[in-house]
Amino acid sequence: MKTSEFEIPKIDNVLREVIQHKLDNKAKPVGSLGRLESLAMQVALIQNTATPELRKPVMLTVAADHGICAEGVSACPVDITWQQVLNFLQGGGGIGLLARVYGMELQVVDAGVNFDFNPHPNLIDAKIRKGSRNFLVDPAMTMAECMQAFNNGRRIVAKFNEQGTNIIGFGEMGIGNTTPASTLMSIICGIPVKDCVGPGAGLDQDGVSHKGRVIEQAIANHGISENVLENLARFGGLEIATIAGGMFEAAARRMVILVDGFITTSGMLVAQELNKRVLDYAVFAHVSDEQGHRRMLEYMHADPLLSFGLRLGEGTGAALAFPMVQGAVAVLSEMTSFEEAQVINTSHIRFEEKSVQ
Repeated sequence: MKTSEFEIPKIDNVLREVIQHKLDNKAKPVGSLGRLESLAMQVALIQNTATPELRKPVMLTVAADHGICAEGVSACPVDITWQQVLNFLQGGGGIGLLARVYGMELQVVDAGVNFDFNPHPNLIDAKIRKGSRNFLVDPAMTMAECMQAFNNGRRIVAKFNEQGTNIIGFGEMGIGNTTPASTLMSIICGIPVKDCVGPGAGLDQDGVSHKGRVIEQAIANHGISENVLENLARFGGLEIATIAGGMFEAAARRMVILVDGFITTSGMLVAQELNKRVLDYAVFAHVSDEQGHRRMLEYMHADPLLSFGLRLGEGTGAALAFPMVQGAVAVLSEMTSFEEAQVINTSHIRFEEKSVQ
């Protein structure tokens, strides 16, 4: 595998001082818009301009099924995956609603759903097989399948970028996918499995404990590789591999990446193991209520925008974060300065307390 395959441009800090000066001279006290200002700085540096703009926002919700469900690691029937994909394509579900409300184009990617879909203008066929294998027994994917999924993600994102998109959100759909996400988290972050597993779509405590034991046995069966992509193939999912590739390509093309919850973040965990610079392009939308997500974020020193108690996935948290990014960009590009507003700028004045004689 060539190093050149995983190159991401370094953020150029030459404009940082110019951008900060522009923010500080808006008609407001310095720093008073808090996180919006740091977010504006991040987007401006990603785009390498003091006048950033967001074009043709896309939400990619990537779907796949998982053979590990045969081990009873999910409380939900696997048929929900394909049924929800159809729901999303009709504008339903959480992500169908929120993408519409916030003006994002929703595209659903079939990376490996165990169902044959009819063509649809918002469905991208990137199916490699009808679900990953049961990784308690066999590797979830062959290396060829894993790399095909990863490169599918890159190809899909490249196409949208070439059509003008410069901000892209990632979400997922796949019954059982907290199990591969928890496994990858444990391996990459070096955290015990018991601290990585949670209820997913509704397991009780016994179910969570069972899921943890399945993961521990699977890791014992296959071992841990020093190559993150080999671990992705052994324990991951087709949607996670596709998301990881898509995130990587987005960073390579200087796009803003909206990262959703637990499963989507596991894709970013993989991507940043290949090149840490991908994190410079990532806006972490929220911290989810799924156990382990906060520690995933801490591992990457990520500062999520929201803490809404979300645990739905699909890209819903990323969609909620999109208007915040819009607001941040508008502050930098459109908010009036003191001079434009004809308001006296007192930000440089330092008042001294004088004793009363």
